Amino acid sequence: MSLQTKLDAFKADFEAGKPPYNVPPSVIETMHRATAELIASGQAESAKTVGDTAPPFTLKDAEGNAVSSVALLAKGPLVVNFYRGVWCPYCNMDLAALQAALPDIEARGGSLVAISPQTAPNSRKSVRQNQLDFPILSDPNNAVADAFGLRFALPDYLVELYKSLKNDLPTFNGDPSWTLPMPARYVIAPDGTILYAEVNPDYTQRPDPQEMLPTLDRAASVRA
Repeated sequence: MSLQTKLDAFKADFEAGKPPYNVPPSVIETMHRATAELIASGQAESAKTVGDTAPPFTLKDAEGNAVSSVALLAKGPLVVNFYRGVWCPYCNMDLAALQAALPDIEARGGSLVAISPQTAPNSRKSVRQNQLDFPILSDPNNAVADAFGLRFALPDYLVELYKSLKNDLPTFNGDPSWTLPMPARYVIAPDGTILYAEVNPDYTQRPDPQEMLPTLDRAASVRA
């Protein structure tokens, strides 16, 4: 079953108000409104894309170790996955699919990192909950997401909804800004060129990891 098929099945149950979420229609309508407005803003079209040079970064993993994109690219192609946080079920399914694809990525000489604005304890929860063998990096204030053009501010009405659901992003992320990254996946060649870019302002839509494998094959041949 493809990743998107799993996501669609979850979304259908979630929006139908089924347990354990039991979400009322008014909440779904608010979420749909926010997603539609983000799509209409056109921000996704302004994010880093194929042919651009990926912004270099150094971020800390869940254990506090510094991870450098420059150092990883010196070894081969790099897959960078931006996600919202461990509180997002769509993101967890995405991370699980990437974990399943990790052997295919590594067989092509590639490395994989996932980036979210959440604090280190929540990144450790991501690792435990999804049984991950690749680094989960904390991006304070969504600074790296911003460099990729992915950072956006939640509208006030969505902030109020999140507060009512006790989804306290400022505490969760250690950042009072109420910002998130649009989910995105990049394949970066060793010379820093972006060869694959998937950015979607609709957080319920994620590409299957298998789609990027042919690009990883090409990326390995582009030397720094």
